[in-house]
Amino acid sequence: MPLNTVALSVALTPAVISTFFSHYLHRKSLHHKPSVHIEYDEGVRIFREFLAYSAKHSVEDLQSFTSQRVPNPHWVRTEMVTIPTQYLSSAATALIDQLGPKGLSQVGGKEWWQWRGLEDELKGEWVEMRNDYNERTRTRKIHGIHPSQKRIMFYIHGGAYYFGSLETHRYQMQRHARKLKGRVFARALSMFDAAAYRLAPQFPFPCSLHDCLAAYLFLLKEHKPEEIIFAGDSAGGGMALSLLCILRDQGLPLPAGAILISPWVDLTHSFPSIVKDNPGDYIPPYGFRHKPSAAWPPPNSDEIEAIKKGLGKRPATEDGTQEAIPPTGSQAQETAVKGYSVLENPTAKESMNAAKEPVNPRILIDGKTVEIKDQIHMYTTNQLLFHPLVSPVLQPSLGGLPPLQILSGGGEMLRDEQFYVAHKAANPTAYPPSDAFLDEYDPEREVLHKYPGTHVQLQVWDDLCHVATTLSFTRPAKYMFRSIAQFGAWALACAQQTEIEILDDTEISPISSDSSEDPDKPANAPQSESSKQSVASVGKAGDRLPPFKERMIRQRVDKRGHIYHLEPQASYPVLQIPSTQVGTINPELVKKWLAAKKEWDVKYAKDKLHVQRQRIKELAQCFQQDFVGEVPPPSSLAARRSAPGVMPSRGGRKSYPMTMWSNWASRHDERSLQREHKKEKEGQSRRTSVEAGRAGACMKATDADNGVSPDKEQDTSDETKSSETRTEEDVSRRLDDKSSSPMILLPPYDEKRFTEENASTQALFHARGTIASTSDLSMARKQRPVSQAGSGTIRSGITSHVADDTSTLGDRSLAVTNTGVDAASTRAVRNSVGVVGLINDGDSAYRSIDFYSIRRDSGDLETTSLGERTTEGDISRTVSRPGMADREFYKTAQEHPVA
Repeated sequence: MPLNTVALSVALTPAVISTFFSHYLHRKSLHHKPSVHIEYDEGVRIFREFLAYSAKHSVEDLQSFTSQRVPNPHWVRTEMVTIPTQYLSSAATALIDQLGPKGLSQVGGKEWWQWRGLEDELKGEWVEMRNDYNERTRTRKIHGIHPSQKRIMFYIHGGAYYFGSLETHRYQMQRHARKLKGRVFARALSMFDAAAYRLAPQFPFPCSLHDCLAAYLFLLKEHKPEEIIFAGDSAGGGMALSLLCILRDQGLPLPAGAILISPWVDLTHSFPSIVKDNPGDYIPPYGFRHKPSAAWPPPNSDEIEAIKKGLGKRPATEDGTQEAIPPTGSQAQETAVKGYSVLENPTAKESMNAAKEPVNPRILIDGKTVEIKDQIHMYTTNQLLFHPLVSPVLQPSLGGLPPLQILSGGGEMLRDEQFYVAHKAANPTAYPPSDAFLDEYDPEREVLHKYPGTHVQLQVWDDLCHVATTLSFTRPAKYMFRSIAQFGAWALACAQQTEIEILDDTEISPISSDSSEDPDKPANAPQSESSKQSVASVGKAGDRLPPFKERMIRQRVDKRGHIYHLEPQASYPVLQIPSTQVGTINPELVKKWLAAKKEWDVKYAKDKLHVQRQRIKELAQCFQQDFVGEVPPPSSLAARRSAPGVMPSRGGRKSYPMTMWSNWASRHDERSLQREHKKEKEGQSRRTSVEAGRAGACMKATDADNGVSPDKEQDTSDETKSSETRTEEDVSRRLDDKSSSPMILLPPYDEKRFTEENASTQALFHARGTIASTSDLSMARKQRPVSQAGSGTIRSGITSHVADDTSTLGDRSLAVTNTGVDAASTRAVRNSVGVVGLINDGDSAYRSIDFYSIRRDSGDLETTSLGERTTEGDISRTVSRPGMADREFYKTAQEHPVA
């Protein structure tokens, strides 16, 4: 059956029905798993069945299906832009410098991957909330720059490098834009030509990396790097990590941070979790396979070598290609069908590792050496699977990068490599590649010891599948989106050294339980599970990150959004894997792959032979006349672009299944926007500000204490590690113990200028800037506050002359008003240690408070620990405190807590 709406509905309906009945029959056994939610259970099953069904179709069919048009909701605004060729040229130059002469030789040249097909343009699309766009347009006319212009997410979607598009991921991007109150930018797919968005295998490595780099350079035209964060899922997460390494090594501006959602960072599949039983994941255990077609698979390595030898003797003719085509019934034809050969008597341990192997991976299986001659991955050739830009886990160092958030599903196949790469980024010298890789890509060990460790927040989500955000309508995914918004806002605030206001969507975007989950734990819950206490919870926009410890925030998150500490690093076997094993193809996975491949080879043997013979003719015809002196990968369109009929165009058909899926996934966002709009009308809309906080202070302190020279950063002795740990802990402690100067933090209201004597507190509450108080007691005695217009000043401990209009409360001086904030003078405010206002005063939407670093038991305020300086945008807002029957009107200085 074809891959269309009707056929897909027929194929998926039985799976949906069977999952529904199975879910409720076995609901008790699912209580501690995310699949206890019926929507999550159905979503994983639909993905699994869709990939199994698409395997019976060609790569082109899947690409065409996932590139169909999906209309965006009316409350989402999109804008298509064209990236000028100058950025493509600049990106190509940087990529050529990064690859170097040897890398270019392995890739096959420097021209073919810059060819874009029939359409030479690279397009991108902006995604944002329509209300945010309208507000930004109005604000730009009056004040200039709107805050959303400083919150840019560059999103790189996944899809194993060969399928998927912006159309399939827009519903996720729009939620990122809504929660961040910013804009999301992504490479776009042209509706009329597949070449506008370059996917493997037609456009293999480094085509997509070139596009991403050009798109980022385009963003830098109008935005500062500290206003941009990267985000990517699966293959997009791995590509984002490789892109960061290029920017670092080439001295290009780095973004504020990066969010990697289930990143695919090891295309050699060398980690143990890839071969374990992973029932909670939807990725096929044997990898991706498809019906043979003109796009996939390409001729095997033996056939390619035969083509090259034949072309070296004579021009490409019909007769000249016959030598490359294996004779019927020969051993070569059998190898062409199977895609591998077996060496009965291996001369050495042939397990593939590093780049010293020529072309074909050789794996020792059951005492026999299997030489794989078919191309394994669509993204690149077998030889380049071990390149650091293809498998970032093999980078000499992942240090020197902006802060990373790595989100990993505890039930996915790729969890080990994600866990490993997070620790490698934080401590590069503790997890170096093997000597063979270093000799190849960093012979002097310069890169390994050059960069300091990267600050990483690692979150492992219990039992979740690969890229759980694709199931955005499920409860666990909603928690993950909140965590992403929290980290994104923090990274932007840290890079911009200011506060970032984001939506406090606790009320407008509630995460409610469904009928499948009981609110309480069952009585027979395991003791180990019930005895553990969570240390925090995700889901509150604006919460600060906890302090980094050894450059890491290591967290485990359950299906209810509760956060727990991960066990010590020594308790994880994946972190004890020797470096020589990382980057070595897993023999167990090869056995699974060969078994699944055999089934497909038998089923589609004739189709494969027919396709390969046609491809051999096309390659032989084009190798001599296209890209002279270069050898593009055999799967690429560039290798056979002159052959007739190899570049079909596609129309912009609408996909009804993907539209239904997108609408289902967008319901939560639509309801949240409706609640937000309603609360704005009622004057109850809440915003919260995010700043660098303790995590940012720890990050800056460790970088500063490690010295100016990054070369000294990577001393991995126990003394150095403990010193870094003490530094971060000391910074966190200093933030608690440090007494900050009293100050009032005021939000922007208008551009009026006020003097110290004639401005009322009401006006100051709405003015831009801060008011500093005199912290020196001797100065306070000389500058005795004068009470004016019904305001009072509490001066106990500061002056012995108590005015008639003052009262004494505790041992601190406070500015007090009991007749409304309009009557309080600036002088009384400026010379006091604090401000006491009416709790039920509705004149101002924001309240300004000052902070003390002394620990108190009261918890009536949400406060922020400040340093000695406060930026113009620092704002803090009080919240109501329950249980104040005896003092329902005033808050005192003793009630001010510490963050």
